[in-house]
Amino acid sequence: MASALARAFALVRTAAVAAALLLSAASGATLGVASAAGPAMAQAAGGADAGGNDAPAGTPGPANRMFVQALQLIRQADGTYDVAEESRLLKEADKLFNEIVTKYPDSPLAVQLVTNQFVGDFDFYEFRSRIRALVCNEPLSSLCFLHRIGEMLPPVETPISAARWDWLSLAVAYQQLGDPGRAKEIVAPFVSAVRRGGVADSSGQDLFVARALALMGQSPLALDITRQINDCSTRIYNLADIAKAAAWRGDSGLTNALADEAKSYAASHNCAWELGLVAQTLLRAGKEAQARTLFLNTVETQFSKFKETKGECCPPELAVAAADLGDAKLALGLLSTVQDENPWTVPAVLGRLGKRGDMALAVEYAAQTADIDTRGEAYADLIEAAVKRGEPAAGNDLMNRLNKLVDEAAGRRPGLLAQKAKAEKSFYNDDRWRRTFQQAINAAEKASNFVRRDIGAPLLAALVRIETGLPMLD
Repeated sequence: MASALARAFALVRTAAVAAALLLSAASGATLGVASAAGPAMAQAAGGADAGGNDAPAGTPGPANRMFVQALQLIRQADGTYDVAEESRLLKEADKLFNEIVTKYPDSPLAVQLVTNQFVGDFDFYEFRSRIRALVCNEPLSSLCFLHRIGEMLPPVETPISAARWDWLSLAVAYQQLGDPGRAKEIVAPFVSAVRRGGVADSSGQDLFVARALALMGQSPLALDITRQINDCSTRIYNLADIAKAAAWRGDSGLTNALADEAKSYAASHNCAWELGLVAQTLLRAGKEAQARTLFLNTVETQFSKFKETKGECCPPELAVAAADLGDAKLALGLLSTVQDENPWTVPAVLGRLGKRGDMALAVEYAAQTADIDTRGEAYADLIEAAVKRGEPAAGNDLMNRLNKLVDEAAGRRPGLLAQKAKAEKSFYNDDRWRRTFQQAINAAEKASNFVRRDIGAPLLAALVRIETGLPMLD
């Protein structure tokens, strides 16, 4: 709820606009007098019908009358301290604004509302933000968490010219948590940017947009974007991610088809560093023999090149594939060579090893991970693995380790708090995680601009994992 001072200012502004419109409606004021009182009054008294062609000259039309009614409702909302009543009144006002737009789209008021213009001193954009914030009347709800995270994200620059995984993650989260309208509103401009080719680095833009669409259940559109890309890395990543999302939805047919497509594309275009992804996709489609053969051949080739060139050893995707295939020693060996440049591989590899029964090795490796946030995420994934394997002692030990990290950070690491919330959901399977996640958002809001800029996507990934049991894509 707004502060008392903000409420007072809102009350004065709303009352002024409403009074102007009501005075106009009652007295049939002239255009000159109305103009002196402000744009809203001028519009109401201007003689032209704002909501239909049947109103008498000099009187406001239906759209103006509905607008006045809406402002009266907002004024009442500003004057109450009852949260439920405030919410009811604001929603009624919002309903009237929507009716103006849908029933009287030709009216000047509808144009102003659709384009977020001021009407007198009334700021419709600010009002819409206030409506969205009503979800935080239930401060521990996931929709409130989404609203607060969205408020922290750096705004999207227009025209869109760069990938923004934070905003696309927000769209995915809204889709997964039950607000597809808001999800579509966020993702649509990014899809348009891809279609018109108005991006400097189209491969990066296409990569993130297609991934988001796949997670939102829009596989045909994601594939349409993907199949226009000729870059090996982006094409294979997209196919693998769309297949992963299809597998989560239980669409085995699409998963199998995309695994074959990824393998064929990699072979025909001489893709090399992406073969770890292909192996993972084949395994996910149940083609273990093909996946193992491709993986072993790829590892042999990569190690051979490494010995010859003394350059970079292997792509990070191979470490993840090794964990999927259950080769713990090779997975950890590969992980040690790629984790500095690709820290996401640490929880990805260790979590997989934990689920396959190599818990002791995975925990020992996690304990030696220098980065605190990465170690915390690894512990959270291993806690989930312990729970799924029915190993409560291991889960309890890992929970104690994670709690110690959080205590030592003294509430200053929002990402670590989010991982604790994720672990609490796995370990306790109740709602105590919500308090911890609220603490994570509180810590993020108090953090530096640098932290707030980068924390949005990790918070969203943790929330989606908690609520759906499925991760955002690696």
